[in-house]
Amino acid sequence: MPTVTNPYIVPVHDLMHRPGELRVRVLEFDAPEQLGESVAVVKPGTPVRIELRLEGLHDGVLVTGEVDTTADGECVRCLDPVEVPVEVEFQELFAYSEDEAFDFAIRDDHVNLESVVRDAVVLALPFQPVCRPDCPGLDPVTGEKLPDGVQPQDREVTDPRWAALEGFRPTETD
Repeated sequence: MPTVTNPYIVPVHDLMHRPGELRVRVLEFDAPEQLGESVAVVKPGTPVRIELRLEGLHDGVLVTGEVDTTADGECVRCLDPVEVPVEVEFQELFAYSEDEAFDFAIRDDHVNLESVVRDAVVLALPFQPVCRPDCPGLDPVTGEKLPDGVQPQDREVTDPRWAALEGFRPTETD
């Protein structure tokens, strides 16, 4: 049975208890699972690149990183598919022992960046992605995509609650 490796796990044995030591690493892998649950998400299989700076400290290893990936979603105005570049930075201290750790600790001479990266990426995803800033959206009556330059308010829309009164409009002879 093949072993499944976690791409978020980084060895730090060469930095442990060596204050002032610095290592730079780059992780490149395809997202093993979906990141996010909203209109825009990073789908499984999407390339993820993480540039890391690992610094040995007296009480742990400081990990600073920048994540670059792409989120897929749909425009909240016209529902067309959109790709949104995601670039986000993070910084976290991984303590040598769990007693000293506030949130994260080094385990078996490795740091697990999965939850740190997941939190950073999910918080960076756009809440309401649009295909372009001037997207006119959909026609509220027909549901069709509006042509460029036309805004929904440019059309006269009758409130459906008043539709029954349309027949009572006065004519020119009245």
